[in-house]
Amino acid sequence: MLKITALLLAILLAGACDAQVLKSAAETPLTTPIGPVPGMEAKPKPETSNVPKDKAAVSEGRKYFIKYNCYGCHGGHAGGGMGPSLRGEMHHPDAHYFQTIALGREIGMPAWGTKLTEAEIWKLVAYLKTPGTSKEPDAPK
Repeated sequence: MLKITALLLAILLAGACDAQVLKSAAETPLTTPIGPVPGMEAKPKPETSNVPKDKAAVSEGRKYFIKYNCYGCHGGHAGGGMGPSLRGEMHHPDAHYFQTIALGREIGMPAWGTKLTEAEIWKLVAYLKTPGTSKEPDAPK
């Protein structure tokens, strides 16, 4: 009988301890980011492109858009989804889009600056200036 009482007491104490740990964990704010942190370990990026914005660069940028799964958030033809639509005239300077791709955005957009070359990013920027315009390669039908 003593062994059963000791066993029950141990189980009750273990349960109380687990409940305390769970309560403590729930009340503690998360301070360590989970997943890719936009902007981490990225270097300052150039303000101007060294890639011409010709048809070849735009077409290659479209291929990178597909290859690097940009369409997963921005839609197959940049019409939006989980990420914003990128169709229509883009009014920010090219450097703004370069920085967004390279350094990411605080909520959702991962930083690609450590994964892509500057030339690849500039070609993506060249492509992103075309969706919804007459210059768009592989426009939706």
